[in-house]
Amino acid sequence: MKRIVNPLNVSRFLRAYDEAAAQKGIKLSIGFDFHKYVSITKALATKAPTYPTFRPDRSSIKAGEGYWMIGLDKNNEVVLVQAARLYDLSHSNFAEHLESLKAFYADPATQAHPQDRCSCTAPSAKKINGKVAYHGDFWLRKDFRGQGMPEIMAAVLRGVSFSMWAPDFLVGLPERWLLSKGVLAQYGHLHCEPGGSVLHLAEEGIVADDLLAWLTGEELECLLNGHETGEVALCA
Repeated sequence: MKRIVNPLNVSRFLRAYDEAAAQKGIKLSIGFDFHKYVSITKALATKAPTYPTFRPDRSSIKAGEGYWMIGLDKNNEVVLVQAARLYDLSHSNFAEHLESLKAFYADPATQAHPQDRCSCTAPSAKKINGKVAYHGDFWLRKDFRGQGMPEIMAAVLRGVSFSMWAPDFLVGLPERWLLSKGVLAQYGHLHCEPGGSVLHLAEEGIVADDLLAWLTGEELECLLNGHETGEVALCA
């Protein structure tokens, strides 16, 4: 179903969360150069390595099909980062995209290590197809945790992704601890299943067992329009 983006609704939605971040002393901005993004994230001592998904030396991120967000404090020091990209899965699905390693490498046949593997057993992953927006690489500096920032970060990326792509699905692969610590609830995901990605990337030193979290395009649209009417809860 083709969705029509209402620029005013999106603008008001984003403005509300941008102002909420500003009240906490954080200036948000969006970037599109992933070489610059990798250089920024490499300098963050407490951040886990950025997955190949968002690294242009491993993934092909075409213009208009990816962006990243950064937040700076009053001293212009990095407080948060997160990234997003769009996948065309009109002839595939998210489970297949992960297990084929195409979610991590432009050409798995030549770039993946022989021991690399990914298993996706979440039942709904096979139903996630079409235009799929993937959000990942979340990092928030320790001194800003416990202040509701995950909600702000998720909301801004949802607003930007909807305005740019109006996707059929919006997905993420959050770590399990985010669920147990209540952080995942702050993100406002309407759906969550175990078995999203059991991943091993040998050369990257990455071993993960992540959940699958997602929203449908209709739910994403309702979220933004519901913000305008004060009826967000009805979208669930």
